[in-house]
Amino acid sequence: MLESIMPMLKWVILIVVILILLCMVWKKAPQDKAIVVTGLKRRVISGSGGIVIPYLEQISRISLENMKVEVKTHESLDSNGVPIDTDGVAIIKVNSDPKCVLLAMEQFNTGREKETINVIKETVQDVLEGKLREIVSKMSIEEIYRDREMFANEVENVAKDDLEKMGLEIKTFTIRDIDDTKGYLTALGAKQIAEVKKNAAIAEAEAERDQMQKTSEAKRLGTEAQLRAETEIARAKKEKELQIQSFKEEEQKAQAKADFAYEVEQNIVKKNVIEALKNTQLFEEQRQTEIAMQQALKQEKELEATVKKVAEAQKYKAEQEAEAERYKLIKKAEAEAESIRIKGAAEAEATRVKGQALADAMKAEAEAMREKAEAYKQYGEAAVIQMVVERLPEIAQHISAPLAQTEKMVIIDNGGGGGAAKVSQNVTKMIAEVPEVVESLTGINLIDLISSIQHKSESDETEELNEA
Repeated sequence: MLESIMPMLKWVILIVVILILLCMVWKKAPQDKAIVVTGLKRRVISGSGGIVIPYLEQISRISLENMKVEVKTHESLDSNGVPIDTDGVAIIKVNSDPKCVLLAMEQFNTGREKETINVIKETVQDVLEGKLREIVSKMSIEEIYRDREMFANEVENVAKDDLEKMGLEIKTFTIRDIDDTKGYLTALGAKQIAEVKKNAAIAEAEAERDQMQKTSEAKRLGTEAQLRAETEIARAKKEKELQIQSFKEEEQKAQAKADFAYEVEQNIVKKNVIEALKNTQLFEEQRQTEIAMQQALKQEKELEATVKKVAEAQKYKAEQEAEAERYKLIKKAEAEAESIRIKGAAEAEATRVKGQALADAMKAEAEAMREKAEAYKQYGEAAVIQMVVERLPEIAQHISAPLAQTEKMVIIDNGGGGGAAKVSQNVTKMIAEVPEVVESLTGINLIDLISSIQHKSESDETEELNEA
């Protein structure tokens, strides 16, 4: 049985030995590490595993992690000779490319991983400080201070090639601080601060000025708007008053028209009433006549009815009396009607006679005036003057009639001695008024008539002389 187990046991032991050997020669590298195998063949193991033959091959480990390197310079002179202190930070690492890893191992391998990292940091620090001073010497402090990003990019670009030759890569480079020992930046900042303060003060003053201008403009616009509003209100009030006045005038005109129409209507109504009254009076007179006749007929019928009730013996007597009474009433009514007719005819005749007399008088007066005018034309101017002159004493007598009836005349003199003279002056004045009285009565101007006769006489004499 043991003999049957032995072959199987050999195989198991062989497998175990192989596994142990594999574990001894198998080397594995994590993602952030790299294993450089030298001996039979140089190769790099990173993020995986590989077989390393003991005694024939040797391994070295190097970190692929990012490394922080602080870079500082003291009193580096810029392009203007101003000393500057700079403080920067660089993030570097060994490039993961196998060739770069081999380059880094060639230049920095110390056999111990941590010491290798320190050597890399020191080397990179020296390189970056040199490049930093190089870039500072090409730029002014104002440019560096104003644009740190450009300054850092310049340093990074310059150092990149040198680091690649050492199997390293720079991930980023940042300037943390820039300072100077001579107070240049402070003075520059003070100047900038003063400039900023000045600009701020100017801006504040301009803002206050603009605010005051806008406030004044707003007040002016508000005042103008208020004045316009007051003007519009006053204009509206005036228009309202004018409209009210116009309405009142139209109302007064309408009222006047209505009053006038009312008066006209009243006059028409009064006229119609008067005519109606006249017609009513005439109608009333006619109606009274008809009533009298109707009453007579009624009384006749009543009498006849009464007589019929009397005994047959008194019938004849009653009929005779009724007949007599009826005849009497009829005559009376006829007499009243005739009286009314005669009265109306008399009034109408009187009116006609008056109108005819007035017309005849006016016609006679017109005829007399016409005959008088014809007579004046026939008599001529001399005859007219003779007639007027013959009538002058009578006219003067009538003018002086009030003076002739004076029983006593008292003359009052105020001391000038002209009392008696005034009496003669008044008499002369009355005589001088005779032509005016004659003109007002006859229409003849004595002065013009005498002047025309005299002028005609002179013309006749002139013609006679010319003929002679």
